[in-house]
This record gives sequence, structure tokens and C-alpha cells, in this order.
Amino acid sequence: MKSIDKRPGSVPFDPLYDPMTASGLGPKSDYAPTYWIGTAGPAPEDDGPVTGDMDVDVAVIGSGYTGLSTAIHLAKMHGIKAVVLEANGVAYGCSTRNGGQAQISSGRLKRSQWIDRWGLDVAKGMHAEVVEGFDLFRGLIRDHAIDCDPQDGGHYYIAHKAASMPALESETRLLNETFGYGARMLSRDELHDGVVRDMEAHGAMWEPDGVGIHAAKLAFGYLRVARELGAKVHTDSPVQGWQLKDGVHHLRTPGGTVRARRVAVATAAYAPRGLHPQLKDRLMPIMSNSVVTRVLREDELAAIGIRKLSPLTDTRILRHYYRLLPDNRLQIGSRAAITGRDAANPAHLNALREGMARKFPALRGIELDYSWWGWVDVSHDMMPRITGMPDLPGAFYALGYGGNGVMYSAMAGRRMAQLVAGEAVPSLPIFNEELPHEGWRTPFRRLGQRALYHLYHYRDERK
Repeated sequence: MKSIDKRPGSVPFDPLYDPMTASGLGPKSDYAPTYWIGTAGPAPEDDGPVTGDMDVDVAVIGSGYTGLSTAIHLAKMHGIKAVVLEANGVAYGCSTRNGGQAQISSGRLKRSQWIDRWGLDVAKGMHAEVVEGFDLFRGLIRDHAIDCDPQDGGHYYIAHKAASMPALESETRLLNETFGYGARMLSRDELHDGVVRDMEAHGAMWEPDGVGIHAAKLAFGYLRVARELGAKVHTDSPVQGWQLKDGVHHLRTPGGTVRARRVAVATAAYAPRGLHPQLKDRLMPIMSNSVVTRVLREDELAAIGIRKLSPLTDTRILRHYYRLLPDNRLQIGSRAAITGRDAANPAHLNALREGMARKFPALRGIELDYSWWGWVDVSHDMMPRITGMPDLPGAFYALGYGGNGVMYSAMAGRRMAQLVAGEAVPSLPIFNEELPHEGWRTPFRRLGQRALYHLYHYRDERK
């Protein structure tokens, strides 16, 4: 595997970190050894650690896509220059460990499931929200010249077995007839001839909106823009204590206490369970593994036949997400270990290798340049929330994307900025109710997760 540059004065990265059992993060940890960090070049300058007590209007906890988008939109739309607090390096968590796939979604549920849960009118409102969110995402990249290697060509949702085709066909009809969205089906031959020679594929649904991006370059671009607009981004400044006193939030960091009138939380799966009692156990952190191959030879490129650099996802419950990168490496990821202490078990890497080989036999045994894993912020009902906390005045959060936050995090940051500034947001469930709170049951859900993974694997692989 290729090595990555270490952060100056850093401590070694802990590959077994588990947000369910660890007391907290950082500071000064190295980044995870991802392809994105290995190839992004140096991060733009930040504002360094907090070095004393300070009074601020708005503090944002977390400097990933959501936190930086919040800071950007607070400045652009409301004239508020936020202070962003990051436990380690900028975008240390999900934002530099994902697959770089921007899709037309905001959580784990499909349009048909939105209708089942909320009814057609709400589902149409949700669809309009994510369509607007995609326009915002593209606009941020374009208008601020963020050089994140965007590959815009739609998203291909690939049936990995014949039994998956009827559901894809039904969802395609729903998208077209009910939502007026131009999805279409591709046969196996059409997919192989024009998109990818995935040997498992039986066909695919194509969605017009889908962009592949370089995950770290996007995050570093957001950092540059936020600071140009006047935000301060303090790295290596984990929030180690949080108290509300006389209407002011006191956020204790190693370098000093930040006293904020309002607080926006954007930590995804990387918030320690003790950050604040009102946030505890509202998420179920789920691990995802990812690998990137060496640069492919011409004969290997011909064998896999990838003609589009946009996102590819299969229909497994424990899905594979994959694509050809601009430098002709293949990236593929999937779900993995249940706990942090099992993360380095070679069985998980071997399973991902086998998944790649089933799709692309020519790549069986290929050398890997990068291998990493990270935690995904899955909510208990599979949808995100961008909302205030009634029991904690002046505090807000945007959490729970379930692995689909690359695109929608930009819009979530804008919506959270609106909430922080006291501006109305659309009347949709993801804005007007909090994440379900599982309380003491959350750690025990991992026992159920283990059983479900066995069931999901059986369902995924049977014919």
C-alpha cells in the first residue's frame, strides 16, 4: 500500500477507533490512509488550534462537508462569520473517507419508501429538496472554482442479479410518471456496451444526476471558500465539554473555552457519545471499507469496459459502490466490520476483493495502492435531520445521511445556516423533527446488526 504524508507534530492514526466505545477523538491524529488524502496535495491553510477563551456568535462543531457548508452559507446568506471547531485535521472523518459519489438522495430510503412513510405530497417536497440540493452542490463547485475533478454523467444503479430488475423497473416508472424525473432502464447489453462490463450485472437504472468527485479536494475547496468568506477554522480543537450557562454555550477545548450564542453540530459518525446528552445515541455508526487499485493497464481497462466515470452502485443491501477514477485506478467499497476492534480483520478486505473479482474477473488478485475504512452516520430510521434541539436552545445539528451525504451535505449546511440565523426552512420531516433517540439500546443494536448482516448477505447472494 502507498503511504501518505503525516501531519506535522501528529500522533499515529488509530485504525481501530470506534465512536461507540471511545471517549473522544484527538487532537493531532494523522489522517486515515485514503487515496483522497494521498493524492489531494497539501490542505489549504487553516487557523490552527484554539489558543485561549473567546466569545463568538456561532460555533460549528465539525469541519467536514456539512460544517464547512454551514460556515460558507452563514457568511454568504446571513453575514455571520462562524468559528469552526475540528478535533483533528480539516475534514478528518467521513468527508475524506467516502467513495466520492454524489447521488440524488439524502438518506437510505428510495422515493417509493418516502411515499410509504409520508405520503405523496411530502415525497414530492423531498424530491424537490434534493433536486435543488444537487443544483446547489454543482453551483458551489462551479462558482468557487473548486478543483475536485468532477465527473458529471449521472448515477447507474446496477442490478447485481436478475431478481433485482423488477424493483428497478418499478422505481424507474415512479421517478418518471410521479416525479417527472428522467430516469431510464438499461439492459445488460446496453450497460456492457456503453457503461461498464460488470459481469454480475443484469441491467441498470440510470439517474441523470450523479457526479464523481475527489473527496479531499472537495473538502479542501470548501475550507478555502469558508475562510475567504471570513470564517475561522480551528483544527486540533476537540470539544471536550459542553455546558449551557445563562443562554450561552460553553465549549471547552484543550486550548480554551469557546463561548457561543449558537452552536451547529456537523460531526457525522465521529462525535463521541459524550459530546452532549441531547445528541447521545441518535446515530448508529456503521463501518464501510474502500480500496483503490494500482493504475490499470490497457488490457485491464478494456476488460472492465468502464466508459463512464460517474458513480456506479449495485442493488445489494450491503451494497458495493465503485467507479473508475480519472487516473485509471478502480475504487470499490462496501460495508465491513461491526466493531472497531474487528476493523483490521483481513476477512473484510478479502470479501471486498472477492466482490471486485466477481464483477471484474480480470482484476482478481490485482495489487492495491490504498485500503481504508471509516464510519458512516446511519440514523435509526434511515433518514437525516437538519433541525434545532428544543431542549437545548440555540443548538442545531445536521446528521444521519446514511452514506449519501457527499451531495446533500452542501444543502444541509445551507439549511442549518438558515435555522441558525432564524430563517424558515421548508416544511418537511427532515427539518421539523429530531432524529429518533434509541438511548441505552443503541450499543445493543450491534448484536442485531451482526445477525442482520448474515441475513442481508444471504438475500444479496441468492439467485
